Amino acid sequence: MHSVLEVLILYHMAKKGNRIQVILECTEHKSSGVSGTSRYISTKNKKNTPDRLELKKFNPVLKKYTIHKEIK
Repeated sequence: MHSVLEVLILYHMAKKGNRIQVILECTEHKSSGVSGTSRYISTKNKKNTPDRLELKKFNPVLKKYTIHKEIK
């Protein structure tokens, strides 16, 4: 019987590590002339999605849905 700590260590070692955190930034915010920026943090599987991620997210400053692209 394994202890809880041993099980957690074994589980952590078995993870593949294909998921990475990415930052998504609004593409329309800079051209609008309004100060600040809209950014979101998300995760993606780097094996399934090797290119940059693009999602429609809500921009609270512009008060509308805009395209947010992955930045590095």
